[in-house]
Parts: sequence; structure tokens; C-alpha cells
Amino acid sequence: MGDFNRSVVLDSIRRSRTGLSRVELGHSTGLSAQTVSNICRKLIDQQMVVEAGKASGGAGKPRTILRLNPNAVYAIGVHLDPAVMTFAILDLIGTVLVRSRKRTPVAGDPNRIITAISGEIERLILESGVDRQKIAGLGVATPGPIDPERGTVVDPPHLHGWHRVPLRDALARTTGFSVIVDKDVTAAAIAETWAGGPSGSGSFVFFYLGTGIGAGLVVDNEVVRGRSHNAGEIGHVIADPGGPLCVCGLRGCIAVTITPQSLVLEAEELGVLADTRVQNGPHAVDEQFSALCALAARRNSVAAEILDRSAMRVARAASVITNLLDVDRVVFGGPYWARLREVYLGRIPSLLDELTVARSIHRVEVVGTGVGEDVGAIGAACLVLDHALAPRAARLLLAH
Repeated sequence: MGDFNRSVVLDSIRRSRTGLSRVELGHSTGLSAQTVSNICRKLIDQQMVVEAGKASGGAGKPRTILRLNPNAVYAIGVHLDPAVMTFAILDLIGTVLVRSRKRTPVAGDPNRIITAISGEIERLILESGVDRQKIAGLGVATPGPIDPERGTVVDPPHLHGWHRVPLRDALARTTGFSVIVDKDVTAAAIAETWAGGPSGSGSFVFFYLGTGIGAGLVVDNEVVRGRSHNAGEIGHVIADPGGPLCVCGLRGCIAVTITPQSLVLEAEELGVLADTRVQNGPHAVDEQFSALCALAARRNSVAAEILDRSAMRVARAASVITNLLDVDRVVFGGPYWARLREVYLGRIPSLLDELTVARSIHRVEVVGTGVGEDVGAIGAACLVLDHALAPRAARLLLAH
């Protein structure tokens, strides 16, 4: 109970932009004044929380404002996408101290990728000047499926050769940190709740646009992970009933109509891009996709029509999720979002509005991530901070 109450207090302080007094903490948490006072005293002694001045509340003496101490704890985040790896080190309030991006080595060679990740982490720690003893852990956002109990990555569609790769334990050995592995879409949703501002509050779907497509789900400020932590696998939601045949046997799935690889293939078949299908690895797809978006921006009609059709398909796919969960918002982000932002924000809001069942009661807002392009790496670091700070009902369970 003590650990849970401590987490409740820390989480309340974190969610307040200006800090909270002990009285306000009592009101927001429902804890007694004595409990709040005891917890705050311990947190100050541990340097997790600092007294940050006084605030007048009218009659009576000014209130002492409490805020998180940014330098108390740090977290490292890594986002592994088949095309690019991103890294970030965050302080306790979620400020990014250093970040970097590296091209992913051969995606089918787990050992090479693990070595590259470990090396870049050590370089960033030196660059940041952060005390290694204050780093709470390493979070890794990876394509799913994952096995959270074993910390393994289990045959992701775009990481060929990753059959039950023990990523958590391998990185723990090479870095010396405790490691949390979670799905990239889940990490992105967590990043939005931590650092996205208004876009990360309430109930929303984080529509992740990377080498693969997925959905991070947040309902009433709680991230939905599912029974095996693999919620958000939407690759076989039908986005275009007349679309190409998918390996699952259906037609027009997200996996064959919306992913960057499928859009590049469509552009190659229509002759707007040179046919490079013999080199359709993640790096080649990334380059070809950038070329497609550049052509669309230069008013190439065929390229523009391809992206416009993809926006319609995305709106259909998103509506399936938003109607099912009855959420307030769709947040777009991921490695490919910046290249699609203008087209998607121009087309999807009105399309989604037409497809929303409850539109007469509430509209579904469509926005880009408030975190930025490195949302996956930031979310991975937030996994560590969230694990340390956020209250969980499981902490109330008593061992038998």
C-alpha cells in the first residue's frame, strides 16, 4: 500500500505543470493529510521531489509548491525500426537531454543490431554527462509480437530472422542496465501520455506509421496492452475491400494497402517510381517512399493520387478502431509521419468524421503527435519512468 500511495503522489505531481502543494495533493489523491505529509517528506529526503517556492491561495499562509526533481533519475530509450534506430536519454520530467538516429544494420542479424544499440548507448551516456548510477533503466520499443515474460521478440513481419530473440536479457548483459521491452506502438502511446500535452490526455488511438503499421490504445489515460502485451496488431484490418490479396487470405488489409512498402509497390506498378522490387528491404523502401512523397509534393498527379488513396484507406481503418473504442482522438506519429503529415491532416479529419458512428454526440479529433519524430525512443524511455512512477493496482495485491 505504501508503494502504491507513493506512486499516486508522484504521478499527481508529474501531471501538474506548475507543481502541487500538500493540500492540493490531498485533494487530488484522496489521501489523508498525514499520509501525504509523510510521503512528501520521504520523497524530499530521497531528492525525488523539491520544494519550488510559495504560492498564495488567498486567505491563510502561502502554500509550498512541490515539483519533481529532474536530476533525480534518468532513463534511456531505444526505438528499433527495421529502417532506423532512434535513441534518447530523458530526465525525470521527460525532458530529452540527448538523442540520436542511426540506420539499422542488416535487419535479419539480431547480434549485429544488439551490438550497435549497446555501443550507441555508451556513446550517448558520455555525451550527456549523466551520472550512470542515476539511470533507472533502459526501455526498448520494438516491432511485435513480443513475449513480455521472457523479454523476447517473436517473429516480427519486418524483422526476418528474429525468432524468439532474447532482446531484454541480451541488452541487460551488454549494457548493465535493467531492461524493459515493449511494442513500439505501446511505447509511442505512453510517450504521448507523458509528453504529448493535450493530445496525450483522455482516450485516444495512436496510429503508428513505421515500416509496419500499428495502433497504441489509451482509454481514460490508461494504456491498453492486452493479455500478452500485444494489443494494437491491426495489420489485417481491411482498409480497401477491393485491394490486393494479403497472405492471410483476405483482400485489402492494412498490411498490403497502407504500409510504406505497399505504397512504394503501388507507385512502381503505376510507373511513377523505377521498379526496384528486387531491392525491397527496409532501407530501399525508405528511400523510395521519400521519393514518392517528394513527387507528390511537386504535384505529380499519380504520386498525389497514391497518397490520397492511402489517406482514405487509413481513415477507414482508423474508424474501425475509434468506433469500437469510442475514443475522442486519433494521434498520428512514427518514423514516416513527417512525410505524410500534410496529406493526411488535409484529408483524414473529414473522412473519419463521415465514418464515425457517434459523430452527432462527439467528434473524433485528428492530430499529429505532440512529442515529435522520436516518439518511439522517447516512449521507450518513458516505459522506464512509467514503471517507476505510475500507480498500478497490482501493487495493492498481497502475496499469499
